[in-house]
Amino acid sequence: MSTYYAHSTAKSDKADWQILSDHLQSVGDLAAKFARHFSADELARVAGVLHDLGKYTEEFQRRLCGDAGPVDHSTWGAKVACERYGAFGKLLAYGIAGHHAGLANGRDSGERTALADRLRSDLPALQPDWREEIDLPPEGKLSHPQKFRVKKGRGQFQLSFLCRMIFSCLVDADYLDTEAYYDRIESRSPRRAAEMPDLKMLRDRLDVHLSGFKQDTPVNRLRGEILRHVRAEASLIPGLFSLTVPTGGGKTLASLAFALDHAIAHGLDRIIYVIPFTSIVEQTAAVFRQVLGDYADVVLEHHGSFIDDPTQNAEAKKKLQLAMENWDRPIIVTTAVQFFESLFAARPAACRKLHNIAGSAVILDEAQTLPLKLLKPCIAAIDELALNYQTSVVLCTATQPALKEDAMTDGLSNVRELAPEPKRLFDALKRVQIRHVGILSDLQLAQRIQQSSQALCIVNNRRHARALYDLISPLPGARHLSTLMYPKHRSAALAEIRSLLRAGEPCRLISTSLIEAGVDIDFPCVFRAEAGLDSIAQAAGRCNREGRRPLEESELQIFNPENADWVPPAELKQYAQAAREVLRQHSHDPLSPAAIESYFRLLYWQKGERELDAYNLLEQIHAGGLDGFPFEILAQKFRMIESIQMPVIIPADEEARAVIEHLASAFGTPREARRLQPYTVQVPRQAFLALRSTGAIQPINEERYGLQFVQLLNSDLYHQEYGLHWEDPSFIQSERLCW
Repeated sequence: MSTYYAHSTAKSDKADWQILSDHLQSVGDLAAKFARHFSADELARVAGVLHDLGKYTEEFQRRLCGDAGPVDHSTWGAKVACERYGAFGKLLAYGIAGHHAGLANGRDSGERTALADRLRSDLPALQPDWREEIDLPPEGKLSHPQKFRVKKGRGQFQLSFLCRMIFSCLVDADYLDTEAYYDRIESRSPRRAAEMPDLKMLRDRLDVHLSGFKQDTPVNRLRGEILRHVRAEASLIPGLFSLTVPTGGGKTLASLAFALDHAIAHGLDRIIYVIPFTSIVEQTAAVFRQVLGDYADVVLEHHGSFIDDPTQNAEAKKKLQLAMENWDRPIIVTTAVQFFESLFAARPAACRKLHNIAGSAVILDEAQTLPLKLLKPCIAAIDELALNYQTSVVLCTATQPALKEDAMTDGLSNVRELAPEPKRLFDALKRVQIRHVGILSDLQLAQRIQQSSQALCIVNNRRHARALYDLISPLPGARHLSTLMYPKHRSAALAEIRSLLRAGEPCRLISTSLIEAGVDIDFPCVFRAEAGLDSIAQAAGRCNREGRRPLEESELQIFNPENADWVPPAELKQYAQAAREVLRQHSHDPLSPAAIESYFRLLYWQKGERELDAYNLLEQIHAGGLDGFPFEILAQKFRMIESIQMPVIIPADEEARAVIEHLASAFGTPREARRLQPYTVQVPRQAFLALRSTGAIQPINEERYGLQFVQLLNSDLYHQEYGLHWEDPSFIQSERLCW
């Protein structure tokens, strides 16, 4: 019998080459371990054992010895799976065939050859030795995972979801076993995460922090009551939960405490926070690290803007990179884009972490912000995680019931509320009066802002914010915030704004909705351009946040901009129309649970059922069936953010300029990209091209990096009050007000 190898080294005697059967067995065992939370260990083991079956060919073994040319080593395992195990073999075949290139469509080719075509292709002869060297279940002896529950009308979606989860187990196991082999050969320390404190240790540390919480105000006493009640619910069996607490009610730490208690009670592995905006991810991760003190390393941030600690040693950086690839940490804080797009992804790198969502407590913060065009696929994924993957999902929001079945068809059912008497909480935490003040010109709005020495005005687009700021800029304490300011600039501006507010000095802030993204700030008076009721609730959370002012002195004024240039896009206009109707019906208490429920019912009715799955993704899965799962189509169409944004680096200080200089003369690394993130502004593609055509921006070492690093050359286009501004300034009113 010949010896077959999976991986090779430079040694011609093959003494340290990896035996193929050892690799297949090890990957099968690891994949089975990863699938334990959804009882698919046997399916995952078979996928692992068969994934590199095509290496049992003379052609592949010659390639390991130096022969040139590619050899398809993935399709044989997929073929054998289908031949031996029928429908369940086909389920495994998608992942086996795609464990390097990614999941392909079942029938229609895209960037990747369709699975059906792969299975029909001619392949090198498979050597029969494999039958003696690897152990497989008898033919036809694969079935659904134990306790797998099929939901009426959603069976094909559930199978496609299971297929992707097994694919995740396979690719992570394959990566890890291959990496461990080369680590041994090259005498490298393993990149596996260091021993982490268990969840009980983290809970103990959280308890120490919470013991110092002072219940010295009515708001803090209510926060304490919410915390105690939520923690008392931790013994409930895993599944779907809601935490309906008004803005400022202490949801962040209450949800963390529940998640730790619940995970410990039910043997869950980790807590995953899913947050709509990157800025809140960073803020929440920072809060958790502060709370956990010496255990801060357990918190993993995963989003496109994450910047690691440049002082970390190389070994620590490698372990962090692995954790970001497969979410192997006790606490993950990530974006909704990262979480949901991964659940519908096709590429191995994006899917690798998915199996670690199973057996977790997932906190879905600000659940109502999920895009309506993808709402039904998102709900199907949430429901499936809770139904078959031992995952508890907490819908954590001040504006329930966004995703429940009482607000929409095919919504989530059996959602258990964790908060004590939400209606009473909303009444007790009512700190703001809300009224609609009608249509206002910019001049009228500026005059209202003038009347309060501390006021926040939130508008729907950046051009309006800049024009309005230009009007009020002569006033004491006039400030402006925009996403066109690089993050480090925004952070400094917010620190100054908070300082002014604490000191009781004039502060009149004009901002886009970025201020609503979990920014802890407290104004006595807030103005909000018409928007959805959930946005209005967030704006209200920036007014009298700590409840230190009388209700009658704290007001949120909603207005409709007179200028047609400031009309929001069509989709935002629908949100505003639904909110306007609810404000008429519930003028006495527009943020009550009853008002919120009316708002979402009206919004979903306006959109229509089909518009809640705008690309018909669920129907395509159902229609394709097992033989035609459209994995590549799903990955292409499931995009939570469609607009293409391009990064521009602002060389604002010596640190940024030093990194730019290094990039211009040497090879860049991910470290440089992360170091420049605090100086990067995202601009629309059209604006990016216009700036480049005039020479205002220029790529750094384009031959080497392409458009990865583009810096602003024309410093006149970056203003300390506006941020980056490239538009024709004629839209700004030429006359400033004389106060």
